Amino acid sequence: MTKETLSAEQIAAIKTEFDFFDRDGNGRIDLPEFIELLTVLAPKTKASRVEEGFKLVDSNNNGYIDFAEFLDWWQDCWWEY
Repeated sequence: MTKETLSAEQIAAIKTEFDFFDRDGNGRIDLPEFIELLTVLAPKTKASRVEEGFKLVDSNNNGYIDFAEFLDWWQDCWWEY
């Protein structure tokens, strides 16, 4: 399955979502921020899935989700939670 090419407006809207959950404004989403994000987007998500999901989204394993990782996740599978 190929990813849909997003318009500048779509990317800007996704960036707005990212920035909303990046509470400290450092350009990255850490685990507590990701937990809050999933609490809003998928409130029935089990705690075990949250940490598992964070590790999957953090594709470079640096302990944070940057916007590129978030964008990939948003396009691919955020609704699976």
